[in-house]
Formats: sequence, structure tokens, C-alpha cells
Amino acid sequence: MRSIRPSSTVRRGRGGPRRTSPVLAAVALASALALTATACNGDDNADSKPTAVATSGDGKIKIPDDIKNRLKEHGIDIDKWKHGAWKNWNKDDWLREANDFINPIIKGLWDPDRMRDANDPDKGVDDNDISGDQGVTDPTPAPVKAQAVRAPYHANAATAGKVFFDSPEGTMVCSATVVEDPAHPGKSNLIWTAGHCVHAGKNGGWYRNIAFVPSYNNTGMTAKQLESAGRDQVAPYGVWWADAAQTSQQWIAQGGETGGNGASYDFAVIHVTPEQGNGGKSLEETVGSALPVNFNAPAVPKVQSITATGYPAAAPYDGRLAYQCQDKPGRLSIQKSDPTMYRIGCTMTGGSSGGGWVETGSDGKPALVSNTSIGPVSSGWLAGPRLGDVAEGVYSKVSKQFAGR
Repeated sequence: MRSIRPSSTVRRGRGGPRRTSPVLAAVALASALALTATACNGDDNADSKPTAVATSGDGKIKIPDDIKNRLKEHGIDIDKWKHGAWKNWNKDDWLREANDFINPIIKGLWDPDRMRDANDPDKGVDDNDISGDQGVTDPTPAPVKAQAVRAPYHANAATAGKVFFDSPEGTMVCSATVVEDPAHPGKSNLIWTAGHCVHAGKNGGWYRNIAFVPSYNNTGMTAKQLESAGRDQVAPYGVWWADAAQTSQQWIAQGGETGGNGASYDFAVIHVTPEQGNGGKSLEETVGSALPVNFNAPAVPKVQSITATGYPAAAPYDGRLAYQCQDKPGRLSIQKSDPTMYRIGCTMTGGSSGGGWVETGSDGKPALVSNTSIGPVSSGWLAGPRLGDVAEGVYSKVSKQFAGR
């Protein structure tokens, strides 16, 4: 497995275990697994578009003047920040030092071109990323071909959308789901995604310029149509900026660019606010729906069917369209000490990270039970964490932060 690695051509790749016995499973899990986010900075017109972070030939970070000025409007003087020491950082140090979540709204940063260009192909990962399967792992599921969600997405997948963000090495994209907020019934501003879509894990820090676009490309425009589409067509329900984000301490402490560490806790909750104002309407009111989250994760054998939704961007997909896979999950164990993950057959690729996994409960109502985290480089299946006490703690912390506001 590998966590998001921001780079000009990198998306999360994946690799896959095959299991016929515990010993064989350990060997098979050595094939490359990766988190399924997508990264790029391959913008043909990069000089004419703002980029939050750039690097010079010596690897030092540079921040364009227009970004500096816009940050000053929010009370952040980059030249005074860390007493100017940031000028000596390289791109690896930047993530390591990014301990605090700071995400001021920069209006217009996520224009249609910048959103569209956040979807370069996956880069494969090396084998032997996984030390072994020490727990229970079911046989590798048969691939399930992802089916395109019928447009308009607002009518058929209203809670789904895309998360965009910047890292020192590129512009990246994930998928996410609008979820209920117990502190604001019917008026939630919370979204659920993967931990690796907000934080780099043990060797990094918080990502920047995180924004959510519900029902991205709502009408399912073609690539040609998207090239000339306006922002209101690409993001008809607005651009919503993160003003708080939380992931698990396990992901922060263990999550890595390669390997399975932290994958069982690879989830995150983001609180958002509209870029342009929204007449006081919440995200839930704007999209018309929000999913409850089930933190009493049912045992894998008891789950009859899970539906995963996301915006895959690595080949053969291009990030334009929403897709879904439906399958009965099996079990995937990365480390014996960590909770067993759900695993389903699915051909979605990088960019689908963080997308919601939904099960219809015994009450007949759908609920979020997981999110896309990892999958094999060659695609064919996806795995996601089961949600329990740790996930509920992450969720509650963000909810309580905005309770009463």
C-alpha cells in the first residue's frame, strides 16, 4: 500500500494480496498496495495559474507573490511566519513542519482548469511494500467493473463530490461524502474522506488549500465540454473550503507513502464553509442530503452488500465522472493488531480515495460504513477501514468544535 504521494505524475497506486493459506497470503501481500488518491501538477499553462507552493532547482520552496498577498488578507504574513525560516525548507521539510491545520479561503484558486488538471495518471509502486498478512484475509475478490453514475449526480449521488488540495509536490484530488452532523441536524457542513486526503502521515503534515466540490461535473460533461465549461457548470453547488479537519492519531503516527501501516485508520472528517457565501444555507441544505455514519461496524461476513462511490482519475478513467461498485465485502488484514478492513471487487483507480462506502442497515436505510483507502496497482479491488470508536472520536471532535455556532 502506499499513501498519497504528491508529485507531478503520481497518484496512489495499489497492489494486491492473494490468499490460499496464511503463508501464501503473507507472500502475496508483499505485492504493492497504495492509497488511491490522485496527484498532479502537470498544468500546460502553469505560468498563468496560481500555485500555492512551487520549488526551485535546489528544492527550496517558493511561494508566488499573488498567493502571499492573498494570505496577508487573512492575517498570514508568510515572510514573518517562522521568522522567515520557511525560505530554507525543502519540499520534504514543508510537510514535516505542517503540524497545524491552516486553510484560509483563497477565492478563485480552484477554477475549472485547476480542478480538471488534478488528475494525472497513477505511478506504479514497487513490490514488497507489505510485510505480511498476520490476521484474517479472505480470497481476493473477483474484479467488479465500476458503473458510471447516471447524471445528473445531484439526483443520483447527491452526497458525493471531489476534494481538491495542494501539497509541496503537486495538486491532488480525492473523493468525499456529505455526512450528518449531530450538532446541526439537517444542516450539516461535514464531509467524510480518507485520512491520506488531509494529512501525509508519519513523515508529513496537513495538506493545504483543501476544498470540496459536491456533484462535480453534475451533468457528466465530456472532456471537450469541460475544457470550456464555466465554474458554475463544473461546480454547480459551489466550492466549499475546509475550515477544520481531523484524522486519526493512528494515521498521523503510522500512515506512510508505502506499506499498509495506518490503513485501518485511514479516515478523516472535514468541516466546510462556502467560498462565496450561500445565503446562510448549510452544505446539507444545498445538496439536499447527508448520510448517517454507522460506527458500530458490522462484522464483515454479516454485510451482504456495500456500494462504493468515487471519482476515479487514473487510467482508464480521467476524473470527470462519478462511478460506483457494488459487491459483498470480504476481509483484508494488514496487521494482526489492527482492525480487519472491508474489501470489495472494484475497478476504480486513483482519485476514488475517500469516497463513501454505503450499506443498507437492518432499518432499511443507507449509512456510511467505510471509505476507499487502498487497492492494487493493477486495480480490481478496493479496501476500506471499518468504523468504530476511533472513527467516532474523530467525527465527534469536529462536530463539537462547531456546536452552538
